Amino acid sequence: MTSFKEVTTSQHEQGQDGRVATFKFTQLIWLFLGILEAALALRFLFKLIGVNEANTFASFLYGLTDLFVAPFASLIGAPSTAGMTFEFSTLIAMIIYALIGWALERLMYVLFYRPRGRVSTQQRTVVDQAPPQTPTNVSTTTVTEHKDSQTTNNV
Repeated sequence: MTSFKEVTTSQHEQGQDGRVATFKFTQLIWLFLGILEAALALRFLFKLIGVNEANTFASFLYGLTDLFVAPFASLIGAPSTAGMTFEFSTLIAMIIYALIGWALERLMYVLFYRPRGRVSTQQRTVVDQAPPQTPTNVSTTTVTEHKDSQTTNNV
C-alpha cells in the first residue's frame, strides 16, 4: 500500500501592496534627505575649517549645496576669520530641510498607508492512499478568513 499526503497553504492580505509601496516611497524620502543633510554638513565643516575653495571637490560641493543654502543666505551674517567661516545659514537650512523631509514622510504615510486588512488563508490537503485492489482518493479544501485584531494609532 502506498500513501501520499500533500498540504498547500496560501495567504493573501488586502492592501499589502499599497503598504509596501508607501514604505518604499517613505524610505526614498529619508534617503534623499540623508544625502542632502550629509552634503550640507560637509559644506558647514569645510567652511568652518577653511578648506581651499579652488579644490575640485570643495568647489563641486559648494556649487551643489549653494542651491539649497541660497534661500537662507541673507537671514543672518556669517562671521569669518582668516578664511574660516561659521555659516549660520547652512545650519538653518539643515534644520528646515529636516523638518520638510519629516513632514513629507508623514504626509505620505497619512495619505497612502492602509492598516492591515483581512488575511485570507487557503489550505488544500490532498491525501491519496491506493491499496492494490481499490484506489481511494480523498481531497479536502478548507478556506478560513480572519481579521487581524491589531490596530495602531499613529499621531
